[in-house]
Amino acid sequence: MFQTFTASSDPASGPDRLASLRTRLAEQDLDGVLVPRTDRWQGEYVAACDERLAWLTGFTGSAGFAAVLADVAGVFIDGRYRLQVRDQTADVFTPVNWPETKLSDWLIKHLPNGGTVAYDPWLHTVSTIEDLTGTLADSGIDLRATANQIDPIWTDRPARPGAPYFAQQLEFTGASHAQKRARLSADMNRGHWVITLPDSIAWLLNIRGADIPRNPVPQAYAILHCDGTVDLFAPAEKCADIATHLGEDVTIQDPDSFEVALTTLDGPVRIDPDVCPDAIAAILADAECDVVHGTDPCIMPKACKTPTEIAGSRTAHRRDGAAMVRFLAWLDQTAPHGHLTEIDVVQQLESFRRETGALRDISFETICGAGSHGAIVHYRVTEDTNRPVQSGELLLVDSGGQYVDGTTDITRTVIIGEPTSEHRDRYTRVLQGMIAVSKLRFPVGLSGQHLDALARAPLWAAGLDFDHGTGHGVGSYLSVHEGPQGISRRSKVTLKSGMILSNEPGYYREGAYGIRIENLIVCHDAGPLDGGDDRPMLTFETLTHVPLARRLIDTSLLSQTELDWINDYHADTLRIIGPLLEGAARDWLDIACHPL
Repeated sequence: MFQTFTASSDPASGPDRLASLRTRLAEQDLDGVLVPRTDRWQGEYVAACDERLAWLTGFTGSAGFAAVLADVAGVFIDGRYRLQVRDQTADVFTPVNWPETKLSDWLIKHLPNGGTVAYDPWLHTVSTIEDLTGTLADSGIDLRATANQIDPIWTDRPARPGAPYFAQQLEFTGASHAQKRARLSADMNRGHWVITLPDSIAWLLNIRGADIPRNPVPQAYAILHCDGTVDLFAPAEKCADIATHLGEDVTIQDPDSFEVALTTLDGPVRIDPDVCPDAIAAILADAECDVVHGTDPCIMPKACKTPTEIAGSRTAHRRDGAAMVRFLAWLDQTAPHGHLTEIDVVQQLESFRRETGALRDISFETICGAGSHGAIVHYRVTEDTNRPVQSGELLLVDSGGQYVDGTTDITRTVIIGEPTSEHRDRYTRVLQGMIAVSKLRFPVGLSGQHLDALARAPLWAAGLDFDHGTGHGVGSYLSVHEGPQGISRRSKVTLKSGMILSNEPGYYREGAYGIRIENLIVCHDAGPLDGGDDRPMLTFETLTHVPLARRLIDTSLLSQTELDWINDYHADTLRIIGPLLEGAARDWLDIACHPL
């Protein structure tokens, strides 16, 4: 229900664990080692047994890595985690702002005379190692692929998850796995695709798993052949319930046979260097296979949802929206009495989702930050950090649900008691950015980096900004963070009809409060517009319908267009969510959706 530090992520253990790691490196004449957050499947979220970065440092964020040398240990984190990393790591670890500071530059600075730095080739992609090797050229620093350096000293490492896989039915996918396999293999001509991303395999074969908390993916590998057949490398005991679903064209193989199977492939063997572990490329190279680089063939079709998946997402969001309204009505009634804590809020919100009878899991650990905790972008409450929800403070709640028909992700920021003028100003500017993206029409061919500034412009006008992307892709009963699409300065992927994204600008004042407003949106063809030139355009449909925080909106800052958008949004919310509610929650919704 909420996080607590375990033996695997206890910051107090960091100094002893770091000392043990350095002793092991010295015994092997290694000058350093890279410790990534990722696992053998390059996932953002990892199983407990793969939380090596958290085990070593105490840092539990979903992105980052460590570089451990004899006299310095850097923990590289982006803007989302710069407050969190200071709270979670002992002073033997040095936070490093990344990507502003490149790993190669940092290594060259701290190893001016060169040295040997180890890495586990299963935990780094082909592209990552190629890029790092290139930037370290002529530095005297040698990258060396070795066995994992953490695992031998992690004596109480948790067992690997063992829950069985299950089928995602056609009524929720809109395409059978036979159709998907035929579609992808038709573009291959000959040869094979080595597919390593769990969510790609889940999408391709219409299966789901429980190998990763909150993300229903199977940790497996697959080889797609040019005739449309697939070899799935996964434990037999996990596949007992999906054998009939998979049929004769999908062969379940022992995971231990995967490396040998790679060496037997003839013809071009395709890998995606941006997601494929470096170890796989090395195995193929040693076997003298003809390796071709490309983009994982599942990524774009998975990102562009079928009409069935979009319809399912609408249904999931209606269900989830009703649970959120019940939660907000409860919070509005209960919080002023002054006895709630962040953990109370997290537990109550999950209980409302579970009462739908359809929740399979929450889609990520709920972010519930009261007051200054809201300024920690990906804050997770623990028993040690739990604090009261106090009057006069903002409360930021970012949460979501996994339903068989869709994945949800929503953030609402509310005020307990009365807001300050600063609260209202910042909230309204964030809201203006969210509205700008929501109502946008834009030409076909643009990417998220072209849209990102629109969400920031109202904040920029006041000399403000936020240090995370405006939006990420979202799966269909899959990963809540799903590539390749996004809305950010770095997102160069062309936006296409059917893509689901988050729309979540924010503002964070360190030590005081955080504000974020998030809806999910789906990209559609916009159709012709009177007076236009028939240029192909796209637009967004808002999937999330939950009231905004009326008391935090400063209407004097809004244009008439923005005010109309809010009133239309609330009218839609009342129409869509209202029939699912009764009693006090329905009464609260009526008031919350009243026109401004």
